[in-house]
Amino acid sequence: MRSPQEIKAVVEVRLKKYISRDRTGIRRAMLKLFLRIKSLTIAQVFEELNKRFVISYHSVAAMVGIVASRLGILHVIKEKDGTCSIYQLKEQYVEMVRGIVAG
Repeated sequence: MRSPQEIKAVVEVRLKKYISRDRTGIRRAMLKLFLRIKSLTIAQVFEELNKRFVISYHSVAAMVGIVASRLGILHVIKEKDGTCSIYQLKEQYVEMVRGIVAG
């Protein structure tokens, strides 16, 4: 079993790789959005990103899903009625994300 430090190191490597493949700046913009606004739905992320980028709702949902599942830095809160989920940047990754998106 991995220690919390090992998990954080793995997440950091994955996040850096994810950002390195960001040709348009949209991934960095999405992460900055989560740093600025703590809780967001897919619709809110789409609304904000669509102001600066040409992107589909489906693409935004896929990006958020990858960050939540593959990188593991987002906490997902499911609404009781099942209509939408709220995504939050996990507190233990805030400083790491801040440092990576700033660089």
